Amino acid sequence: MKSIAFHLNCLVQGGAERVVSNLANQFAKEGIKVYVATEWYDKDEFELDKRVTRVHVGLRPKDEKKNRVTKFFLRIKYLKEFVKEYHPDVLVAFAQRANYRALMAAGKSDIPVVISIRTDPVGHYDALSDKIQIKWLFDRAAGCVFQTTGQREFFKPYLQDNSAIILNPVNPKYFGVKRVDAPEKSVVHHARLVDFKNQPLLCEAFIEVHKKHPDYVLKIYGPDSFDGTKEILDKIIAENHAEDYILLMGGSDSLEKEIIKGEVYAFTSDWEGLPNSLLEAMAMGMPIVATDCPCGGPRTVMRDGENGLLVPIKDKDAIVNGINRLIEDKELADRLGREAARIEEITNGDAIFVQWRDYLDKVIADFHK
Repeated sequence: MKSIAFHLNCLVQGGAERVVSNLANQFAKEGIKVYVATEWYDKDEFELDKRVTRVHVGLRPKDEKKNRVTKFFLRIKYLKEFVKEYHPDVLVAFAQRANYRALMAAGKSDIPVVISIRTDPVGHYDALSDKIQIKWLFDRAAGCVFQTTGQREFFKPYLQDNSAIILNPVNPKYFGVKRVDAPEKSVVHHARLVDFKNQPLLCEAFIEVHKKHPDYVLKIYGPDSFDGTKEILDKIIAENHAEDYILLMGGSDSLEKEIIKGEVYAFTSDWEGLPNSLLEAMAMGMPIVATDCPCGGPRTVMRDGENGLLVPIKDKDAIVNGINRLIEDKELADRLGREAARIEEITNGDAIFVQWRDYLDKVIADFHK
């Protein structure tokens, strides 16, 4: 493989965007020509290596007043023009709409398209429009990368047969960090403030924890997604007079220094693909309470009672009990944290890069047989 193109909406800080930026930078460092084709630019985006070429394939200013159907076909047109001009050895699409666009733009060309499933297919790939597009387009895919077996089992065998399960690479800054000998009495969490992360449940659970452990605080790090979640959190905090012990810390560029100050890490998502925030917390050796959310992301990397505690989704009492258990049993918390840190062995950038490189090399070779 001499060149590779990634296609996704943008590079704003989020799970899939973090994975693409990490992979793009690492492929570039290996001497492979890398293109990142995005629909738009946004604030707070991940940085790309100077050797990576970013190309705008989204709508132009002149297109904004056109109707929805026209805009849809223009997006396909612009991506098709990109593929024709740059002609990468493989086009890798990340996330739902990018998968569809890539297959429509290049699925019948001489360039193999690898799609990537980054979320729970249930609720995201099962609407009537999705079923139509999947039936029409997915057999054009030369390959597919999943994060969990639960994702792969959702789709038909023709997609499973040419697929690979590859975990997300973790930013190396989270590996080998030394936790403080006397952590502050806090429960920590980091992720975008967005509905499916269910941070309101975390706040409601911590209010109960605080009744038993009034010297502990909850610190939630993460930017606002502007979907209304932050307003819900503000209301919960105000109604419970919790301003002194539930703290919305906002985004941070030094989470590897902040999260490790905490004593317990909590993860409360209702669904996920493979959550980067959870992998990062594990890499930092945090004792973790996590919801066993579909499509199996946490369960893919965590073993209940061995390297963390898994609890049912939307179960406030289970979260309360899990946090209290780790606060009160320091020996258990220490053991779970040490075991969690071993995630480095399978999520370091080199290991993930080799899996992606080998898989894509195989896809390209098979495609041209």
